[in-house]
Amino acid sequence: MRRRVSGTGAKPRLAVYRSLSHIYAQVIDDVSRTTIAAASDMEVAVKKDAQGKKKADVATLIGGLVAERAKAKGVEAVVFDRGGYPYHGRVKALAEAAREAGLKF
Repeated sequence: MRRRVSGTGAKPRLAVYRSLSHIYAQVIDDVSRTTIAAASDMEVAVKKDAQGKKKADVATLIGGLVAERAKAKGVEAVVFDRGGYPYHGRVKALAEAAREAGLKF
């Protein structure tokens, strides 16, 4: 998957990782090997909002948060990297929330 999806400075990669309990998202510039923005449900501020919600709802929070942080750094468009996970459930919820928050992909 990584061979086909690569991010540049102009259009970085939005990488998603999900475990059984948590979800993480990063906006990565593969050329300079830097992380531009990141969000996860392990953050203290997100944990308070995520308390008692379903996993898909938490993924929606993370998608909006990572999009906000990326836009604050000047990123408008990204390449979506689902990390080999099916585009379904939490991955889809995160992607749709990032689109609604203003990221284009």
